[in-house]
Amino acid sequence: MTENTVSNNMVASVHYKGTLPENGEVFDSSEGREPLTFLVGHKQMIPGFEEEIMGAKVGETREFTLPSDRAYGDRDKDAVMEIPREQFAQLEQEATLETGMQLVAQLPHGPSPFTITSLTDDAVTADFNHALAGQSLTFSVEIVELRPASEEELAHGHVHGPDGHHHD
Repeated sequence: MTENTVSNNMVASVHYKGTLPENGEVFDSSEGREPLTFLVGHKQMIPGFEEEIMGAKVGETREFTLPSDRAYGDRDKDAVMEIPREQFAQLEQEATLETGMQLVAQLPHGPSPFTITSLTDDAVTADFNHALAGQSLTFSVEIVELRPASEEELAHGHVHGPDGHHHD
């Protein structure tokens, strides 16, 4: 791979549109925003996304459909659990729980987003699967800019902005 194609340890800036192949619904897009910039080969993107744009040049557009195992994975039935409703008592003082609501649980390994899939007087059913798990995804990706990653970016495993990067 040369420095003017998408390859490992390159910083790629892309414009993209993600749609659901069965109905064409757009689930994410960079339209009207800055391009998405990431360090290629460092697991910042879903696996198939990087694989499909490898070797692309600046100005090139690629379209591809990823099966769920190359996107957000298959749905895991063990990631759906019932939580006693009393654990939401403090939240319910501020907001009304509703089916479809997306919340974030603070777990030992870090924040974990989930969607409420059903509610009873006693329990909240929480689905910790990614919202797009189990689905094939179609992407249209235009390579906007490519550059080699700096030593610092490679050491940190992520892209640093034009003004340098500040860790939180």
